[in-house]
Amino acid sequence: MIICDEITKCYPMGAGRKHVLRGLNLAIGKGQRIGFLGRNGAGKTTMIKLIGGVELPTSGKITRQMTVSWPLGFGGGFQGSLTGYDNARFIARIYGHDYRELKDFVEDFSELGAQLKMPVKTYSSGMRARLAFALSLAIEFDCYLIDEVIMVGDHNFYEKCHYELFEKRRDRSLIFASHSADLVREFCNGAAIIHEGKATMYEDVGQALERYNQL
Repeated sequence: MIICDEITKCYPMGAGRKHVLRGLNLAIGKGQRIGFLGRNGAGKTTMIKLIGGVELPTSGKITRQMTVSWPLGFGGGFQGSLTGYDNARFIARIYGHDYRELKDFVEDFSELGAQLKMPVKTYSSGMRARLAFALSLAIEFDCYLIDEVIMVGDHNFYEKCHYELFEKRRDRSLIFASHSADLVREFCNGAAIIHEGKATMYEDVGQALERYNQL
């Protein structure tokens, strides 16, 4: 499981602090595909980053009893002065993955071509997202984290993402932050509404969406 225990997250704001999450509790089990619902600024993306280890909570504890991807499409972990290939080599080394196999997957999936030989700091945000998405999917995880903002690209790229995540890995856990009722209804078997710093879990996606629409 992934267990979030009394998670609080706040950020400095002027002379004070802005609280995004306030004592949030959440548990996600193996095979659950949970949609995070909430208004803009409710803390959906923040929770994705906390579960993925991109950020640390101000207080509270996150226990991960399964392997968790970094947020798909997140490019913040790249070394900008290194090429796409060099970053791929670094990821392969960290996870003990065969570099040649990972390299072939990244080349095919990202469709970045010769840009993979260029420093990542020269990439557009879309190119960085493609590379990060490819690297995330090249490594097998028990749970994948997705923020809807990275669901970008042309139709072919979107179809490849759809197959890799929602068909090929349909037995994995999934945490998906979204504003789209249709996407949550299609891909998730549960939902959590994040509101006023707390999370309420629903096993019935339809009930969660009804409640979300009332907010």
